[in-house]
Amino acid sequence: MIGMLRGKVWEIQGERLVMDVQGTGYLLTVPYGLLAKIHPGQELVVYTHVVMREDDLSLYGFSSFEEKQLFLQMLSVSGIGPKAAISILSTFGAIQIESAIASENLNLLTKVPGIGKKTAQRLILELKEKFKGHNLVSNESGSFSEPLSKPHSEALETLLALGFGLEEARQALSRALKDGGELTTEEQVKKALRFLASGH
Repeated sequence: MIGMLRGKVWEIQGERLVMDVQGTGYLLTVPYGLLAKIHPGQELVVYTHVVMREDDLSLYGFSSFEEKQLFLQMLSVSGIGPKAAISILSTFGAIQIESAIASENLNLLTKVPGIGKKTAQRLILELKEKFKGHNLVSNESGSFSEPLSKPHSEALETLLALGFGLEEARQALSRALKDGGELTTEEQVKKALRFLASGH
């Protein structure tokens, strides 16, 4: 039906945005990482998926084709509906989700609001073979956070959840920590976001 939209952000309504495409306003539910990076009037391209049910017709939007594919793969898992899939994408970036599934990281997946242990186990069971080789976030021991300090790890998770790529998030955090001194997670994220916004 509708695979892609190109237009301007008209307004942001909570977890959704209205996109003006040649005078028609499309209401889209999108991951938080996308909402955090856009503003009214901004030109935008989103990859879309329509969910039709007896009493509902909803349009979901994604910043990349890969993110959309991950959403569809999660929908194929028993017990995962559109709202749960969007919640997962809103909590962690696509690379981190694929990595968590491939490395069977139950602890990370159950941090998502509304995702319990059984649902996380189904995600891993049904999708892990598709993401083998995608374990880009974990180190050799399989631990996500090591060798990063806890605040650094939490800052990285926050940047990934906002939709930034793993490598650019790591580089921005490294620059943020160059000045030395102890920074809280919030301070690290703020400094990293300044570097990311400057494009340098």
